[in-house]
Amino acid sequence: MTGPRADGEPAEHRRFAEYLRALEVVAETDEADLVATVLTDQDTTMADGAVGRHLDRRAAQLLTGPRFTTWAQAMTEVVQERDFLTRRLREWSLLRSVALGGSWSAEEITGASDWFQRTAVTTETVTAPDALLLLAEHGRTRRVRNAASRRLDQLEQSP
Repeated sequence: MTGPRADGEPAEHRRFAEYLRALEVVAETDEADLVATVLTDQDTTMADGAVGRHLDRRAAQLLTGPRFTTWAQAMTEVVQERDFLTRRLREWSLLRSVALGGSWSAEEITGASDWFQRTAVTTETVTAPDALLLLAEHGRTRRVRNAASRRLDQLEQSP
């Protein structure tokens, strides 16, 4: 059912909103099953969008905590057939590594998506001067390079 309802709202808009509501309140133990169910929707673009928003919200909540790795592994198994969602989870894991002082390479940072680079320079969790310097010099966009430079200046000025 993809046609509009009597009120003119397309059915996929309604399903998208319903998925987002359900994903927001799902118990951790049921999360992977619900994500898998959403991904079976006939409108794959809409389903990917709903799951993508959910992954971004949950990853941001869990980013520096101990449950992130287990959660990311479980979600990766569920979304493994969806390139965009798999890449987004991989980039959240890279962001976590940078934020927590883990291992990462210059190639991973400079080869990451615009989304990753913007998120890395605007989130307060990334304070690694070497990562910020790399993005200030080699970020893909002027916006990223400028934001990374500002973050470096802020870090140098803070006690």
